[in-house]
Amino acid sequence: MNRILMALLAAALLALALTGWRWSVASETLTDAQKIINTLSAGIESRDRAINRLDSENRQSQQREAALRQLQGQASSQALAREAHIQRETDANPILRAWSAAALPADVIRLHSRPAFASARDYLDWMSARDKLPNTGQQPAFAGRSGGG
Repeated sequence: MNRILMALLAAALLALALTGWRWSVASETLTDAQKIINTLSAGIESRDRAINRLDSENRQSQQREAALRQLQGQASSQALAREAHIQRETDANPILRAWSAAALPADVIRLHSRPAFASARDYLDWMSARDKLPNTGQQPAFAGRSGGG
């Protein structure tokens, strides 16, 4: 009977030790889980702050865009009104009407004309070659005509 009692006591101690060990493991697992939860919560809070900031920036951007569109509409209206005013003035004055209908002088047309460029280099070469001054001691190629070639 003594042996049975000792065996039961040993079994109870073993069960108690096993329960204590499992409690310790569960406690460590719970602590680790709480750390993970805290880390994830901090990440979620950071994400929420970023979302709120981006949402605020988006609203501000939309407000600025609406203001710019309104300014653009006003500028377009003013440009149309100005154009209509100029047209009315031109139509009302026969001298101004004749002047605006006349062709531009050849020198002005020449100033506004330029060849088609395939690259920026072509444009730079064209700009460099235009209206070059003659070397010292030489007469210009087009003496008597201002503005070069």
